[in-house]
Amino acid sequence: MTSPAPLLSGRTLAAVVVTLLAWASAFVAIRGVGEDFSPGALALGRLLVGTVVLGLLLARRGWVRPTRREWALLAVCGVGWFGVYNLALNAAEQHLDAGTTAMLVNIGPILIAVFAGLLLGEGFPRWLLVGIAVSFVGVLLIGVATRQAETDLAGVVLCVVAAVAYAGGVVAQKPLLRRLPGLQVTATACALGAICCLPWAGTLSGELTAAPGGAIAGMVYLGAVPTALAFSTWAYALSRMDAGKLGVTTYVVPPLVILLGWLLLDEVPPALAIVGGAVCLAGVGISRHRTTVRTPVPVPQEASPTV
Repeated sequence: MTSPAPLLSGRTLAAVVVTLLAWASAFVAIRGVGEDFSPGALALGRLLVGTVVLGLLLARRGWVRPTRREWALLAVCGVGWFGVYNLALNAAEQHLDAGTTAMLVNIGPILIAVFAGLLLGEGFPRWLLVGIAVSFVGVLLIGVATRQAETDLAGVVLCVVAAVAYAGGVVAQKPLLRRLPGLQVTATACALGAICCLPWAGTLSGELTAAPGGAIAGMVYLGAVPTALAFSTWAYALSRMDAGKLGVTTYVVPPLVILLGWLLLDEVPPALAIVGGAVCLAGVGISRHRTTVRTPVPVPQEASPTV
């Protein structure tokens, strides 16, 4: 007879709540400051702030020297997850509302599973293929909804690019965490992402002089809270609960974004886009299903990486 799962401590639950709220608020904040900062300048400013905060946290701990292969994986993670992802996400929110963007980007876990099957030898279970098909239908519905709402389909394409970059970065991160501390991986990848965005340094400098204080505060918030703080609270929660159960909580992010977007920006996605987003999330849920086999000894389920 199996014993019931232990209840989460107050600190662990608080870490989960802070993470989800911070990540949800990022979509709304990007949309809010998008009128004052171009995608490249916003990405650079956010990553510079995140690098400083993460660097201060990392300074309290020792440095584990990466191998040459680990540096290559860090470059993939930093350029993809932090650099390209932020650039594409910022550009997408120039075309789409925050809620629709969040629903599209949340196809990321399916893409992670696909990359893991291709590059890490984890295979392609039947439920993964079914989930991919279902999520693809959801993306098509959102595409139709944006066309009906006279919204540029470029936003949908940019969201998919962001999801692909995020998934590739996470898959590159997975082997790194076998030996390197999570905080060191995150801080290094964030710094590499900032370096990747340095071509927009001149643009950022010019836009900072013209931007109102609220927009600058929003950019600093994006670097300090959704980037530095949320990744830290996520790591704290992940060290104290099952990765699969923690990953399921990220399904709450798109509804939170829709709610925050309605309250703070007075914008709501088209009805068909909400239906498409729900179909996308259903596909992600289906892809995480694992067929259980009856055996005398229970075998723990392997959790897929989520962010």
